[in-house]
Amino acid sequence: MVMLAFGAKDREEVGMRSARRALVVVLLAAATTLIAVGRSSPPVRDAQPVRLDPDRFTVRIDNPFWPMAPGSRWVYRETDADGEERRVEVTVTRWTKTVLGVEARIVRDVVTEHGRIRETTDDWFAQDAQGNIWHLGEAGREFRDGRARTTRESWQAGVDGAQPSIVVPADPDPGTIYRPGRATTQVLSDGTRATVPYGSFDHLVITKESSALEEPRRVEHEFYARGVGPVLAITVSGGSGREELLRFDGSPTADTAQE
Repeated sequence: MVMLAFGAKDREEVGMRSARRALVVVLLAAATTLIAVGRSSPPVRDAQPVRLDPDRFTVRIDNPFWPMAPGSRWVYRETDADGEERRVEVTVTRWTKTVLGVEARIVRDVVTEHGRIRETTDDWFAQDAQGNIWHLGEAGREFRDGRARTTRESWQAGVDGAQPSIVVPADPDPGTIYRPGRATTQVLSDGTRATVPYGSFDHLVITKESSALEEPRRVEHEFYARGVGPVLAITVSGGSGREELLRFDGSPTADTAQE
């Protein structure tokens, strides 16, 4: 069972920060669902082209809310509205790919169901000088009977109008809004507690993602723990489902709040 707790002090701090942020920061890029392979949002194709300076990017991704050191691995349990479960394993590889002149880290996602591989996806991420994590594209495959049968729709920034996108901002203060246009992601809180199978966490950053492309409109809350990354995602409208962290193999920072 997932347990959440909002303290009075947390609510007060969020309210004060929101009041101070009269001008909401808008990041001119898209965001993508971080955990669920196969449900990642389509790239923005009709926005003003985003121009990246390769000299200001690195494959050393150390944003505290999703550090991606090579070899790090996250294992999630994904449960849909019918109670069906899938296992999602996310691994940071040592491989890279160059997109728009930017060297990007390849992160591989593997989805299994009843012990069989159903989907694999290679996502390409890089971090800019400010600490924002960018998604530069993905390539996926679907499997049947243990064999690759089809290639899921893939995309690459700079090809056919697809744009790169910010997935985790460097400074996710409450009130921050990113991904204008087709959908909106907003940081709701940075003082929440949650318990998932992997452990309990304090001071989680929560985002709210809603898509204008789906009917009924889907709204999902995602929870990020400092030093670990995404630990929980809950669909709160337009469907139901939950993804929760079962295991993390990496190098949590000293201020990670797992107990």
